[in-house]
Amino acid sequence: VQLQASGGGLVQAGGSLRLTCVASGRTLSTYVMGWFHQAAGKEREFVAAISRFGGSSDNADSVKGRFTISRDNAKNTIYLQMNSLKPEDTAVYYCAARSSAVIASSARLYDYWGQGTLVTVSS
Repeated sequence: VQLQASGGGLVQAGGSLRLTCVASGRTLSTYVMGWFHQAAGKEREFVAAISRFGGSSDNADSVKGRFTISRDNAKNTIYLQMNSLKPEDTAVYYCAARSSAVIASSARLYDYWGQGTLVTVSS
């Protein structure tokens, strides 16, 4: 499967962005989907993940109550709605697909990755 992330940009602290990840090549419902981010000089970190049909999800503690992951399998698309953004959310955001029915937060358990989209939050 190929993944294409978009929607990043520059936003002021407290603002919102919605990231989109479009999948092609295989049916999206085959995969658990996740979002990760990587700030400059840091390792890639888990943000959120969602089950194959959207019945369950998991968020990192740092984004709970602010970010929401969702998916539309009919459109082969997942989303990350990011509200109340903080400067520490600044990073490149990646979508990823896992060939499993089990949600995971470890990047090494994901099989396919998009190219990333940059989110910059100014203070």
